[in-house]
Amino acid sequence: MGDMDSSHTVGDLRVSDAEREPVIQRLQEAYADGRVDHEEFEMRMHLAMTAKTRSDLAVVCRDLVPPEPDRRPAEAVSGEDRMLAAVAHGIGYVTLFVGPLVLMLLSGRRSEYVRRHAAEAVNFQLTVLVVTIVTFGLGGILYAVTWIAAGIAALMALSGQDFRYPWILRLVK
Repeated sequence: MGDMDSSHTVGDLRVSDAEREPVIQRLQEAYADGRVDHEEFEMRMHLAMTAKTRSDLAVVCRDLVPPEPDRRPAEAVSGEDRMLAAVAHGIGYVTLFVGPLVLMLLSGRRSEYVRRHAAEAVNFQLTVLVVTIVTFGLGGILYAVTWIAAGIAALMALSGQDFRYPWILRLVK
């Protein structure tokens, strides 16, 4: 065996795909929050994907401070609220955005949890509808994916957790 050079710092170590994933997720969150524009997002994604060392990867999001965690006390979410939030995601299968919108307007007044989930479901269904219209129906293929995404969202709602669909228009707050 030859000499082992132990003078390398942690930043000199090669980066793995598993180490890139959290950086990519942080960039996507920053883009969704409006902290970086599209051009900067694309540039940083390229840098993250081509980073060779941990130092290279650290530079990509060094200035992106993670958003402050919500310090509000956790609200008590009843079983009824969890069920209504799950229904808001699932009802979009047959009613598109109308069902979640009705739930948001009716049940969202008494439960912030139901309102958040219903608003997210409305935004998701509206995004898929807009894509379908803009692509002259070709976006209808997305509806197969919506079943999966809405199912995951409904399960998260049932477990009492918040859920945000990635890459959607957030027209309703």
